[in-house]
Amino acid sequence: MTSRRILIVQDFLRSGGTERQSIHLAREFRARGHVASLLTFRPGGALDGSLGDVPRVALQPFDTGLNWFAPGLGRAVRRAAPDVVLLMGRMAHALGAGLPSAIPAARVVATLRTGKPLPRRYELALRRSAHVVANSAESAARLLGPLGLPADRVSVIHNALVFQPVSAADATARSALREREGLSDGTPVMLCVGMFRPEKNQRALIEAAARLPAGRDWRLWFVGDGPEREACAALCRRLGVADRVRFLGFQSDPRPLYAAADLAVLASRAESLSNFLIEAQAHGLPAVAARATGVDECVREGLSARLVPPDDPAAMAEAMQAYLCDPAERLRAGRLGTEHARSAFAPAARADDYLRLFERLRSPRFVGHTSAASTSA
Repeated sequence: MTSRRILIVQDFLRSGGTERQSIHLAREFRARGHVASLLTFRPGGALDGSLGDVPRVALQPFDTGLNWFAPGLGRAVRRAAPDVVLLMGRMAHALGAGLPSAIPAARVVATLRTGKPLPRRYELALRRSAHVVANSAESAARLLGPLGLPADRVSVIHNALVFQPVSAADATARSALREREGLSDGTPVMLCVGMFRPEKNQRALIEAAARLPAGRDWRLWFVGDGPEREACAALCRRLGVADRVRFLGFQSDPRPLYAAADLAVLASRAESLSNFLIEAQAHGLPAVAARATGVDECVREGLSARLVPPDDPAAMAEAMQAYLCDPAERLRAGRLGTEHARSAFAPAARADDYLRLFERLRSPRFVGHTSAASTSA
């Protein structure tokens, strides 16, 4: 395969799943001999220290705090002279909608990795780009249906498993974390990893946990930060469960927490494909999750997970209770989830899917928006 110059565009390296996928893909591309780099609008960010050998250019000379400010974006992209530009995230698309005409020699590839409503300029980027990658089949249907993109311009490539388990280290971490929290091995811990944003709906998990039988032993751990965190802490106090709920903040490597937990819980209203559910299952955790976009592609419903309607704390509590009171079922479901996550979201295979797509788009046979049949992970 020809070595390519690949530029990944992201507004800011916050602690979200899309940002982690951006860094992961850049590393995988470089490991295969490609010249891959990252361009961000803002400098710094929670994931700034995890870039490793990935080169990065930030457009803002200092962090203005503005995700939509990308001074000199066109000049910077032309200077990088990429063969392929991969847009990642909402602001990268909104401000990158003009890149296909500004750098006609490159192939601009858009992505759909969100279940939230799309700004008009995001939709414009999707229409103008040479190709669009959705990270779930449900998101791809959104591109083909409401947005009306032709099928030959859409591919499905699932997210990669970024945090792979390390068995010996995980076993040690489980004992150490539980001892630090004063927990016996018999106390089941429910875990939710994600930024505290309204669409992540952590409040529903707290409300569900508060409905569990009074005599049931449990703990609920949240990993992440964001604007909804304080409101969630206040809700815990109001519902009388503050002593059972822990807010652990941003964690650069959540693997020890996956190892220490027993059940993954997710109540999101808007997803495209949940990195958290993929990672949790890879670490042997069964899941209880709301039916957001792409969730049923992350798990094996009825085998490794129980899915419930969105915004239904009563149904969420019932599904939680089914796992909390049955350790043997947790282990059985966890093993099935591990097999699914490690095969369906294998990191190397997903990077190869992108590279095969890029090679096809750079083929002399590719003209404008007319391409061969789409690839699928």
